[in-house]
Amino acid sequence: MSRVSTGRTAVATPAAVRTRIRGRRRDAGAIWRGLFFASAIFLVISIAAIMVMIGRPAIALFAQVRPWAFLFGRVWAPEHGLYGVLPFFAGSLAATGMALLIGGPLGLAGAIYLAKLATPRAQRVMRPAIQLLAGIPSVVYGWVGLTALVPFIRRHSGHVTGFGLLAAGIVLGVMVLPTFISLAEDALRAVPQDIEHGSLALGTTRWQTIAHVIIPAAWPGIAAAGILGLARAIGETMAVQMVLGNSPVIPTGLIVPASTLTSEIVLEMGSTPQGSPANNALFAMGLLLLLVSLGLIVAVRATRREATAGVREAH
Repeated sequence: MSRVSTGRTAVATPAAVRTRIRGRRRDAGAIWRGLFFASAIFLVISIAAIMVMIGRPAIALFAQVRPWAFLFGRVWAPEHGLYGVLPFFAGSLAATGMALLIGGPLGLAGAIYLAKLATPRAQRVMRPAIQLLAGIPSVVYGWVGLTALVPFIRRHSGHVTGFGLLAAGIVLGVMVLPTFISLAEDALRAVPQDIEHGSLALGTTRWQTIAHVIIPAAWPGIAAAGILGLARAIGETMAVQMVLGNSPVIPTGLIVPASTLTSEIVLEMGSTPQGSPANNALFAMGLLLLLVSLGLIVAVRATRREATAGVREAH
């Protein structure tokens, strides 16, 4: 009997109460699983819709312009039917590479300090400062670069303008620091303490342990941080546009004006008629950026798989 009658009142037994609670938990779990599944489906549909929206104009362009001429053409002159994006793609890669060269070592050093060397008081001061860097709008970075960094480079390099990859790389390198430091610090903290203590017990110094034990063990997370920083840098628009010079040529030096895919899209999007080949070419640039981001994500997953395989072999 699930209930015991006492006069007019039916009293539930403990077994019935437990059954009712389990039923409610199952119902709540089913509701939450349904919400999570719907959210995942919504994300997939959104990504597919973005790819279709960007891909249709790009396909329309490739019906008129050969993909080879689009990807490897050196001249961007829509008025003459020339839609070569190699200068912009090379500028994007060069600016992103400069950002990684500048921000990568600084970010790794900051992550090591916060994860393994900083006192609790220093951590309480530095973490909010890093989060503040992440919250600064990109146009502010670009304005600082335009008013302070570019004149400094012009004054000390003797170049006419001071615009170029050096200024863009420094600005982007500072912008990716919060992302890189936060993710790399999490990766360093995720290394088991037993590994670190075992290395120290063998007689190694703290710096030897960090360099030869902790960093290799945390390398998948550090690599993921670097790749996500690259994704942030290659998709940046305003800051790069303000300090790079916006010249549609392949970069040949650090202090030579150049341009990127994102900056050219911003400059040209408002002045090209909808559905024209020039407008379709801008959508094709966006598709190229999307494919590059997809490639970075695949690189992250490949790095993680390789690291996991290495750990299994070591065990």
